[in-house]
Amino acid sequence: MYNLRAVLLLTATYLALTANLQLGNILVGLLLSSLILLLLRPAIQIVNWRFLPSSTWAILRYTVVLAYDLIVSGIQVARIVLDPALPIQQGNIAIPTNCQSESSQALSAHAITLTPGEMVVEMAEEGVMYTHALDAEHAEASVARAQQKREQMLRKIMR
Repeated sequence: MYNLRAVLLLTATYLALTANLQLGNILVGLLLSSLILLLLRPAIQIVNWRFLPSSTWAILRYTVVLAYDLIVSGIQVARIVLDPALPIQQGNIAIPTNCQSESSQALSAHAITLTPGEMVVEMAEEGVMYTHALDAEHAEASVARAQQKREQMLRKIMR
């Protein structure tokens, strides 16, 4: 039953992205969705309905915070690019993460990598993300604060 719902959801996503509702395309979507689930074999997670409202709110908040971070970082990187005389000190910084699950760590690393001017280059076993930043001197404090906010929201999302 769980796999059927996942196949239908993936197929609906595929059909929405292709904008093609012909029978052949629906069959291709069903086949691709089934293959994805067969290869990934996701673990069945039971939804705790009690946390659903707070998790939904955390997802919306996480999306808004991520969009804001993307815009601010994009402006900062554009400023660096347009003014080459602007002093920057690129380098790697270590960002500790307190995320319990691998999914939370992956989402956190993804959010950092999406942000212009920063990219996670390695994740250590003990949960430290090594990140390359265009302006490592100023980025370390702001990235650490943003990481703490992300971790709080991800804890609420991943309940």
